[in-house]
Amino acid sequence: MMDLFRSQSIRFGTTIHTETIGKLDLSERPFKFWREGEEDGDPETSETIIIATGASARRLQLPGEDTYWQSGISACAVCDGAVPIFRNKPLAVIGGGDSACEEATYLTKYASIVYVLVRRDQLRASKVMAKRLLAHPKVKVLWNTVPLEAKGDGDLLTAIKIKDTKSGQESDLPVNGLFYAIGHEPATSLVRGQLETDADGYIVTVPGTSQTSVKGVFAAGDVQDKKYRQAITSAGSGCIAALECERLLSEEE
Repeated sequence: MMDLFRSQSIRFGTTIHTETIGKLDLSERPFKFWREGEEDGDPETSETIIIATGASARRLQLPGEDTYWQSGISACAVCDGAVPIFRNKPLAVIGGGDSACEEATYLTKYASIVYVLVRRDQLRASKVMAKRLLAHPKVKVLWNTVPLEAKGDGDLLTAIKIKDTKSGQESDLPVNGLFYAIGHEPATSLVRGQLETDADGYIVTVPGTSQTSVKGVFAAGDVQDKKYRQAITSAGSGCIAALECERLLSEEE
């Protein structure tokens, strides 16, 4: 699908440069940018910039995690929860906040049971979210529990090794899916200190727009959205950013 989008873009006259930007200077217009490896050379310039660098799910770097990433391990229940390998199977969610509660509750539509691994003896989630989770008949919360290893048959996840942090006891929990709900890291290192960001590092935009704290700089997708984080919402915000960018350039002609 992305190849089709790219082909359509080129057909309508878009010039695409597949490069990595190593440095940005947003102190004045035109903005300056340097390609990776050329940071000590002369910059290229642009009157407007759209930041769409996304955000990455925090990972635990468990043994076996790389082997079963997207083969049983995921960081998005809404994206992956309905796939066949998870249907009517035991699943696990790691986390104790609102996101973990939301993801676990969502997964009950498909799972036979959902285990929620919480490293403490209580949830960090809001009272409403916690009450809803704990009351669900298909949810079992494992308190004071941390994952140690992802196990499987080489192709798909079949279990996770867990540890009770109070007793120190270790055991294998048979699950066919493991979902991380421990937050995301927005890719904002290029603009940190140059654009307004929130406490979690996400770029702050004017409500209802893609405009950042610097005129001519727009942000789209997960780099400014920590609520929905879906491909379709990112595409929509990208469209908004492109339209606002075009409008600004037209007004300044």
